[in-house]
Amino acid sequence: MTRFALLILALLTLPVLAYAQEPPPSPAILVADQVFITRDRTLVAQGNVEAFQGTTRIRAKSIRYNQQDGSLIIEGPIVLSEGDETIILADAAQLDQGLQNGLLTGARLILNQQLQLAAVQIDRVDGRYNQLYKTAVTSCKICEDGQAPLWQIRAKRVVHDQLEQQLYFDEATFRIKNVPIFYLPRLRLPDPTLDRATGFLTPSIRTTSQLGTGIKIPYFIKLGETRDLTVTPYLSSATRTLELRYRQAFRTGRIEFEGAISRDDQRPGETRGYLFGKGDFDLAQDFKLNFEIETTGDRAYLTEYGYSNKDRLTSELTISRARRDEYIRGSLFNYETLRDGEDNDTLPTLVLDSEYELRTFPTMVGGELRWGLQAHSHRRNSDLDIDGPDADTVVDGRDVTRVNGQVEWLRRMTLRGGLVADFRAGASFSFFDITQDSTFKQNHSDLAPHAALTLRYPMVRRGGNGVVQTLEPLVQIGWTGGNRLAIPNDESTRVEFDEGNLLALSRFPRADRRERDAVAAIGVNWSRLDATGWDAHVTFGQVLRENADPAFTNTSGLAGTSSDYLIAAQIKTQNGVALTGRSLFDDNFKFAKAEIRGDWDFTRGNLGGSYVWLAQDAAEDRTQDISEITFDGSYDINRQWTASADYRFDIVDDRSATAGVGLSYNNECVTVDLSVNRRYSSSTSVEPSTNIGFNIGLKGFAASNGTERYVRSCRK
Repeated sequence: MTRFALLILALLTLPVLAYAQEPPPSPAILVADQVFITRDRTLVAQGNVEAFQGTTRIRAKSIRYNQQDGSLIIEGPIVLSEGDETIILADAAQLDQGLQNGLLTGARLILNQQLQLAAVQIDRVDGRYNQLYKTAVTSCKICEDGQAPLWQIRAKRVVHDQLEQQLYFDEATFRIKNVPIFYLPRLRLPDPTLDRATGFLTPSIRTTSQLGTGIKIPYFIKLGETRDLTVTPYLSSATRTLELRYRQAFRTGRIEFEGAISRDDQRPGETRGYLFGKGDFDLAQDFKLNFEIETTGDRAYLTEYGYSNKDRLTSELTISRARRDEYIRGSLFNYETLRDGEDNDTLPTLVLDSEYELRTFPTMVGGELRWGLQAHSHRRNSDLDIDGPDADTVVDGRDVTRVNGQVEWLRRMTLRGGLVADFRAGASFSFFDITQDSTFKQNHSDLAPHAALTLRYPMVRRGGNGVVQTLEPLVQIGWTGGNRLAIPNDESTRVEFDEGNLLALSRFPRADRRERDAVAAIGVNWSRLDATGWDAHVTFGQVLRENADPAFTNTSGLAGTSSDYLIAAQIKTQNGVALTGRSLFDDNFKFAKAEIRGDWDFTRGNLGGSYVWLAQDAAEDRTQDISEITFDGSYDINRQWTASADYRFDIVDDRSATAGVGLSYNNECVTVDLSVNRRYSSSTSVEPSTNIGFNIGLKGFAASNGTERYVRSCRK
């Protein structure tokens, strides 16, 4: 008989349900190669049988339907699926007409294509519960060679609650291969389709030379659909620590806080801890609010416990808005130093900073008109005058408030022959209020006009193989009027001269300093772009000025009337190699600063390294040269094993600074991570230490395990 479809409206039983108050169930649809009715009024469907009831679909060899009791007797192999997340495989089954209740034998339940539950039989109850008896549960690949999976949970009974997305185990035994590891009379785990549920997370083991060997056992608490709390006891022979993490999502933003409280043998009798928090919100009229909180009880806590390597903490509250022609920002900062030799009382710890910038485009003169306004204030905790009765102490209580504004007109013109001219002119004003420092007057103000003309001559060469080369010589002549105010340098103590500010009229990072008098910049840019991926960019330049600026340090590269030569380059190749470098050197090729970074991304991993050189400079609180080499990389040994390493070496001190190695195993059912890290440096608050981390995670009990499958193959 040719294949056809037979629509059974609840097999003629739905008219009875039409009188009920609740809406009737959706009709059942049966598709088969052959359909016939026996003498005892039994409907038989054979050959490529498929039945549908709502989101439930069943495929089988044959189905026999009894019209008297509405039961279905199904011969396998049977594939029963409910949506895209639950699949049941069985040898035989007896179900009701709605496929919601019944018995399946020789069955296997597959959840979210991750977790397999093999059982002697499965009882379906109300379309919500699946009760599995004599069950083996695993997310590992099962081969036909009879070998046991890498891990499995054996249980007398497992109940799968599809509504709550939970698995309940009775008399469960966890096994590696076929070896029993531990026994639990009762166990509850989430199924792979559940995003968030209260329960234990994967524990981890951490060993350090200071805190000994300890274990972390995180417990996740679902407080609602938008809130959760994770509580993690961390216990070792040297510490009793409680870690906390709180997260909450709102309609217009989110917040997250994490912290810890410890009592340990490092500081007996003291309670130690830290708190980090962050959040962001969308406000009305395109404004955004961001905040960040970072604080700790002592300088060594974060490093000893591995929470963070920061040596300066920043707490921030910012409201900002960015539009095409307008930018507004207001920020409140609080800084806390963890460095030896730095005192939070004498550093600007409380900072208020705001800025406003507006762009307009006048039609009469063309070009662009920029308006800017900045306000800044920083305060030290110390209330002592820098040159008062405390002059012999190290306490510095100077507080500074300033307001800066600027208006500037910019115009670009392309002349005959391709010469590009950029002209800018404007003026800026400044007002400073200095307190608790008798060596400076309290109030200062100035008005500084400025102007600059930049000429570029870009030249392009196109090769027959699609290569495009660009050569752009450039020169700038600029001038800034007025004289520098007699104010302290609190904000522009570190100056970087690079390709980004070669054409800037002032290379100081903040507005408390500004370059003055006539200045010129010369340079050339060269780039090569290749569609196959071989790209290169080089910038070379120098700054010449009418008068030397004493505010520039020797290693800034900008001291004297002629700056050091700047060269910056970047190269990328089609085989994954990338090199980036920048350096400053004088006429005698004596380098003030140099840095280079190289990376190689290949098929099975990546390798990278960097070198940094900074000459000593007392003006920048650098009493000796800095010369360091770092290496980092990872290598995929095969689809499951990955090795990684990192290393930092101090050439000046001729010693290692940090070193670390890691090894991870990742397949379809388990992840294993092992890491060893050594910190060689020491200070008055931090000692050298070795940290060992070990973590094992079982896959199949989470909503997502990423996009990589890492499935092993079965080999004979």
